[in-house]
Amino acid sequence: MQTIHMCDLYGQYLTMKDEIDTAIQDVIKSTHFIKSGKVLDFEEKLATYLKTNVVSCGNGTDALQLAFMALELQPGDEIITTPFTFVSTVETAVLMGMKPVFVDVCADTYNLNADLIEAVITDKTKAILPVHLFGQCADLEKILTLAGKYSLFIVEDACQALGTDFYFEDGTVKNAGTIGDVGCNSFFPSKNLGAFGDGGAVYAKDEQLTNKIRSVANHGMKAKYEYERIGMNSRLDSMQAAILEVKLKYIEKHIKARQNAALFYDEKLKNIDEIDLPLRVKYSSHTFHQYTIRTEKRDALQKYLGEKGIPSMVYYPKVLHLQAAYKNLGYQKGDFPVAEKLSETVLSLPMHTELQAEQLEYIVKNIEAFYENS
Repeated sequence: MQTIHMCDLYGQYLTMKDEIDTAIQDVIKSTHFIKSGKVLDFEEKLATYLKTNVVSCGNGTDALQLAFMALELQPGDEIITTPFTFVSTVETAVLMGMKPVFVDVCADTYNLNADLIEAVITDKTKAILPVHLFGQCADLEKILTLAGKYSLFIVEDACQALGTDFYFEDGTVKNAGTIGDVGCNSFFPSKNLGAFGDGGAVYAKDEQLTNKIRSVANHGMKAKYEYERIGMNSRLDSMQAAILEVKLKYIEKHIKARQNAALFYDEKLKNIDEIDLPLRVKYSSHTFHQYTIRTEKRDALQKYLGEKGIPSMVYYPKVLHLQAAYKNLGYQKGDFPVAEKLSETVLSLPMHTELQAEQLEYIVKNIEAFYENS
């Protein structure tokens, strides 16, 4: 059996090697490494796939900053979001002088609990920032209703959910990141669509807002050496765009591989009472950027699996409201008990597009053995 990886980037590369190698060589030969046609080609193809406008940028964190700047959010503005996420979700808001206001999450989906949002809306609230964690959408229909009621922006952190579908009650289907005012994505190598380095993108339905995002990402430029607003320098380089353009062709195949691996885990682990499997909701598909279980024996299970050559990860071992960097927000232990409990019990199992049946069998057999003997 081949070595089990948490994310097998090299194995995936080998399935597209000739195409990717050619794409890289084409960029090298062109010497157009920045702002080339390759970047525009990729943006156009991703926009077609998502059915919205796309502006590429340097990484997912930059995508969030571009969204906030283009929406003209100001110091002192409040943004409602989750404490159970990667730090970049709130980091940029704090750097820009805004205040993250946390709401607890749902224990079974790990996503922002939409039923708790209205209670924390104030006259300073300007946006809601749901995170589609691990590849499944937050309850956007409820969030859209609240945003409309209080005239709030919705900025979707869809960095872990490219390719995820949201199902509206009326039958409409839209892609994660394309439903709010602005959507943000990351092309970090392990993501559903991953580059060979950093990369990101911002989505917007509105053409005027799209043009504003593009300007902000390019130093606030209107025309060469003419600047109409304060901007930043955030761009996807041509090499990464070329690689992503190749990988985009296989995105549905790769998502299906993740979903099949998840179904295998579901079937084999469903009878272990001490494990809670990731819930599927009716309003969203799940693309399984991560397959994350919950168990009270998390640390012991992780240690056992490591001894058997099976990697696993804890996303996230400490919630944001208890991090030293954000203590000035004034939250205490116990303020968000669901998120805090998740940080003590979640464990992500190997999940990628190249998982083999033999590897999956080995993983689940060892998990079964652990609970039988513990």
